[in-house]
Amino acid sequence: MELFYLCLRIFFVRILDVSLGTVRTIITVKGKVFLASCVGFVEVFVWFLIVREALNTDVTSIWVAISYSLGFATGTYIGGVVSDRFIAGTLSVQVITNRSNQHLLSQLRKAGFAVSVIEATGYSDAKYLLLIEIDKRKLGYLKKLIMKVDPKAFIVVGETRYVQNGYFK
Repeated sequence: MELFYLCLRIFFVRILDVSLGTVRTIITVKGKVFLASCVGFVEVFVWFLIVREALNTDVTSIWVAISYSLGFATGTYIGGVVSDRFIAGTLSVQVITNRSNQHLLSQLRKAGFAVSVIEATGYSDAKYLLLIEIDKRKLGYLKKLIMKVDPKAFIVVGETRYVQNGYFK
């Protein structure tokens, strides 16, 4: 029974520390280094405590290593889900479409997206390059709208670190 409780503790604490690590990494990329360092302190403190317990136990079983590894894998997944759901962010979406596709422009603007248009030249004909900054939670809706109107549109999405001014719905 002691082995079971040890493995359970290791599993859940690994979930906590790895989730914190994922969130810390994303916060760092977004430029919030002080907050990231605070999260990092808690992350490493928790990690140290559980590693010390796992290595200093008299129990020798492969289940200790398995629970440690499963906690890591589960923590990676949960950290990603938490980051996607709770960490705000903006995305830069670039769409290349045919110049004659005024319907797409009107549908995007009607849906509340601010769209900047640049005339571009493709391999064989004139194109429009549409620049759209969105809240990351709107990406699925935006992609569906674009594909509905222009299934051949070329879409590139990148994470935006900083936005000043502009229009967001």
